[in-house]
Amino acid sequence: MSRKILVLDTSVLLYDMTAIHSFPGNDIVIPLTVLDELDRFKDKPGLLGESARYVNRYLDKLRANGGLDTAVEIPDSDQTIRVEIELDGEAPIPPGLSARYADNKILATALFLARGHAEEVVKVITKDINLRVKCDALGLIAEDYYRDHIDVDKSNIYTGQAEIHLAEKDIDLFYKKSKISKERIIVDEELHENQFVVGKGPANGSILGIVNGDIVKQLTNGEFAKTAGIEPRNKEQRFALHMLQDPAIQLVSITGLAGSGKTFLTLMAAMAHLSKENYKQIIFTRSIQPVGRDLGYLPGDMQDKMSPWLAPIMDNFRHAFGDMTYFEIMREKGKIDIAPLSYIRGRTFNDAFVIVDEAQNTTIHELKTIITRVGKGSKIVLLGDIDQVDTPYIDTSSNGLTIVAEKFKSTPFAGHIQLTRGQRSDIATLAANIL
Repeated sequence: MSRKILVLDTSVLLYDMTAIHSFPGNDIVIPLTVLDELDRFKDKPGLLGESARYVNRYLDKLRANGGLDTAVEIPDSDQTIRVEIELDGEAPIPPGLSARYADNKILATALFLARGHAEEVVKVITKDINLRVKCDALGLIAEDYYRDHIDVDKSNIYTGQAEIHLAEKDIDLFYKKSKISKERIIVDEELHENQFVVGKGPANGSILGIVNGDIVKQLTNGEFAKTAGIEPRNKEQRFALHMLQDPAIQLVSITGLAGSGKTFLTLMAAMAHLSKENYKQIIFTRSIQPVGRDLGYLPGDMQDKMSPWLAPIMDNFRHAFGDMTYFEIMREKGKIDIAPLSYIRGRTFNDAFVIVDEAQNTTIHELKTIITRVGKGSKIVLLGDIDQVDTPYIDTSSNGLTIVAEKFKSTPFAGHIQLTRGQRSDIATLAANIL
């Protein structure tokens, strides 16, 4: 593989602080304006601030190996890093673009490098779609940062269930023993641990089961459904409820279109667990990413500021219990806690039922931060619609929810299901499908 000059945009370094180590065998160039942008983010809470500080400290550490205006060699990676100092005469802003914008200065740096290294490949690495388009218009090579992308077509994204074919005698055996060996199953794909199966026989016989080691066992969530006051409306909701009730499945991810019942099922299951004292506390958190125009700064304390983002949870509480009195009582007793994502680092959630709503708007690095907060005796549930990603720089295949479902699908303590039917109303389901 030929050596390349890679110009890193600020968006890459803020998205993944380890990106600065991720290009062995290449020469990394960081435009000077990127350092200015990192400096603006260093005091931010959460991963943005942490990423900015990490990169700044790493570059400061590299100064001991040589000046950053020349290529500093990184041991054991065949990689060099340098900071490109822009000079007006050497790296002019392309005509029609304002020098006030950092992206345009990055473009100027890349053009300068491309002219000075005509025999080498100069490439801009950025999470910013608009910057990639600008690069293409100016004849520069640009690409996304692909380290976290799931290399799978959207139609093949893991759904958490599979269809299997059984002989009629095997269906009878399944209901007699409440399980069946995987060796007796005819299936076109690999079955993963905690994957749900819909078994069909030649004479309209069918089964619903879940993979458990070398067997597929029958679902059993009738008693828990009664305790939670839930009546599953389709097989996918039955699958979801099974994962929500099983303490052995410590990480649950549920995707589905708007109104499919993700939040309601999870909330009711959490309340049932709390009433049975299986968990001591319910923790709510979510990515604070608005749809449409941002409303700006919100008044009040942290709980007040989080209220608009937790409206879906509150709506489901109101639907289940009639009003918000019970919710407020539980909050006052500390049974329900709201944990803003930006301030979650350093916390540990023991004996807790953790709900992460709108998880499709988180990066994999943010979800890693949340999941690693989960302590002993806890369960974490990730909810979201991967077709409604509102966060810049991530999409259906690179958001944290998709990646977690894909990477955890073979582990014994995680499970995933995609809800495919809307339950909110006929008009909501129709809108989700055709608009």
